[in-house]
Amino acid sequence: MTTTATQPLSFEQRLDASPITRVMWLLWALSAGLIALDGFDFFIIGVALPFLQRDFNLGSTQIGAVAVAAIAGSMVGAFTLGPITDKLGRQLMLMVDVAIFVFATAGTALAWDATSLIFFRFLVGVGIGADYPISVSYITENVPSRLRGRMVIGAFTFQAVGALLGAVTGLTVIHIFQIVYPDSPLPMIQYAWRWMLGVGLILAIAVGVLRISFLLESPLYHINREEYDEASKAASTLLDEPINITPETDPPKQESRLSYSALFSGQYLRRTVLASVPWFLQDIATYGIGIFTPTIIGALAFAGKESFIAREKASAMGSAFVDIFLIIGFLIAVLLIERVGRIRLQIIGFIGMAVGLLILAASNTLSLSSGTSIILVFVGFFVFNLMMNSGPNSTTFLLSGEVFPTSIRASGAGFAAAFAKAGAVIGAFTLPILQHSVGVPLLLLILALICLFAAALTYLFRVETRERYFDSVQVK
Repeated sequence: MTTTATQPLSFEQRLDASPITRVMWLLWALSAGLIALDGFDFFIIGVALPFLQRDFNLGSTQIGAVAVAAIAGSMVGAFTLGPITDKLGRQLMLMVDVAIFVFATAGTALAWDATSLIFFRFLVGVGIGADYPISVSYITENVPSRLRGRMVIGAFTFQAVGALLGAVTGLTVIHIFQIVYPDSPLPMIQYAWRWMLGVGLILAIAVGVLRISFLLESPLYHINREEYDEASKAASTLLDEPINITPETDPPKQESRLSYSALFSGQYLRRTVLASVPWFLQDIATYGIGIFTPTIIGALAFAGKESFIAREKASAMGSAFVDIFLIIGFLIAVLLIERVGRIRLQIIGFIGMAVGLLILAASNTLSLSSGTSIILVFVGFFVFNLMMNSGPNSTTFLLSGEVFPTSIRASGAGFAAAFAKAGAVIGAFTLPILQHSVGVPLLLLILALICLFAAALTYLFRVETRERYFDSVQVK
């Protein structure tokens, strides 16, 4: 009679069988907090820009530079700090990220001219760019695979919460200045934007204090480096029970020796294309439309308002209202991500974004009454925001953290985010220029075609990652 020894459970198997512990929730909440700051800082600038334009006498090129500075910084941050995160660890880079964020947001609120503002906005972007690979790696490595999609997207939902907070902050600041200075718009022009950006500093300090209060390295990061004692301690804290990780439970894997160049090898190139190119195309539309949402709403729906303050207040209110649908879109993604799958949601979302953009274009080209045109503007934004966040804006972020093995996860997610932000730079910088040269309707039509192309690419390079271990992702 022979007996078969029971194979000890690996850390990932223990993690997948574990309930959500208090520590998992805390790690998730800390990542969600900085993602909320990302959303706030990227979108508050859209409300502040009209005031900045008048305070610093900005031309169209300078307006584009201010709007695009944080996005360009995020491209640099994701590209450079992602690989560093794989080398130095998630925990240390989280602290570096917080420090960059606090310093840079303080600088933006105290900027003395357009050049200093652009510089500090660029640094804000570096912090935001670093947060993409760090946060997605941190969450995906520390929650059960059966809940990974929902929890990653749930954290990313706070980008929309931050965007809504940015719109509400802008509206509140405008209202306060109207009450305090009812007879002159000059104080509002000179100081309202500083208040708006200053709120970002307060939020950054709050998130920084919370992050410093609890530090834990990812057990998978230690396992990948064959640091089994450290991995055991981190895993015991994460799972809230004694865990002993050894070379027998988690033997060294070939994937632990991968370098950055592996992203472009035959084995991983398909995953790199899927994680980066559709995200690049999405961000052309997302940031081109998102940063200038108040401007577009003002141009399409409130162009008839003669007062600058009245137009900007109405645009901020409209922006806050349509941002609600960003949150609803994320909630839909949380509910459907494990049922429908990442790839299908992404394709449907891109097609829906194209429909929303076509509705926006129709609101300005068809011979309609003023009331009907305004309704179409908001319907277009509703559809665009809803489908974007229930699809590509959620799934691209999630896939960037799921399709790569541990040793190059932050590198792959960082490259994808950096490549995507190149698309965001194109969208944010060229939109105001194209808006004046070809008009809003034709610009929206071009963006709709880009979304349809992204849907086709997603299908061609599809890789489904539902409930799979990190090193066993299959092409479907």
